[in-house]
Amino acid sequence: MFRQLTATVYASPQIGVAQVAEAKALGVALIVNNRPEGESADQTPGPEIADAARSAGIDYVAIPVGHSGFSEAQVAAMRAALDRAGKAPVLAYCRSGTRSTLLWALAEADAGRDPAELGECAAGAGYDLAPIAPLFDRLAARAR
Repeated sequence: MFRQLTATVYASPQIGVAQVAEAKALGVALIVNNRPEGESADQTPGPEIADAARSAGIDYVAIPVGHSGFSEAQVAAMRAALDRAGKAPVLAYCRSGTRSTLLWALAEADAGRDPAELGECAAGAGYDLAPIAPLFDRLAARAR
């Protein structure tokens, strides 16, 4: 279920409370919820995931991303979350894992990581960064 983007970052489709234990077993120290509340009737509410995460000793943050795109505030919040986790593993999830992967890539590009390398990481996990290519390239260029 969890797709590994890097040695310490995973993306995933919607998780439930049971997957928090799986994340803990992988050493995940932070769960990032990129799914807006109420997006779908079948999603596990964020507060339930947050409670399960905290009970397992895992930090939790919600950075909801709707289908309207990504804002600079969301990119900055993801960057701050990744920085806060340091070298500890992070699990980001949304409906399919795509928005989480795209937001991760934008945050990494904003920090100066090579776009080609990020594209390879995403592709290796089954995700495509093409939908954000123009923004992705601008952030990467700005960080240089």
